[in-house]
Amino acid sequence: MMMKMLLLLLTSLSPLAESRTLSLASCSVNVHIHELRQYYNDIRLDVIESDTDIGVKLLDKSLMTNIQDGQTCCFVRLVLRFYIERVFSNYASSQPQHQRCSSALANAFFSIRRDIRECHCNCEEDTQRKIDSVIAEFNKLDMNQAAKKAVGELDTVLEWLQGLSQNTLS
Repeated sequence: MMMKMLLLLLTSLSPLAESRTLSLASCSVNVHIHELRQYYNDIRLDVIESDTDIGVKLLDKSLMTNIQDGQTCCFVRLVLRFYIERVFSNYASSQPQHQRCSSALANAFFSIRRDIRECHCNCEEDTQRKIDSVIAEFNKLDMNQAAKKAVGELDTVLEWLQGLSQNTLS
């Protein structure tokens, strides 16, 4: 356990840590997808096993692939805001390691969102409606269960972000 945390720390401090550049309409933002995946993988199994609402899906891949041209920046920003304000703030685990990983994910999402603010994304009504539908489904569930479900679906978000990006070294 200690060795894994040390390896994770060294990876994040490495000057050659892989990052990906999200090319958004008005700017680009660096994202350390590999680091996000490591944090997510540490909590994934526990979150998926505790999901009791198997028939409910918050973030479907089709939702992310059917974004109008010029709205990717806005949708990324809205998804990050959803995770920061609703998901991570309500996610609770009895395991301290999982809490640390979710905090690291929340902090990383916050940093990405801060960088995206520089992009001056303009949101159209259809894009806002898409995220509103996710929030509506989220709000139908018990808050703790909804947060676990959304954390369990982070794989879809990370896959989508990875699809939007290009490899770079930073």
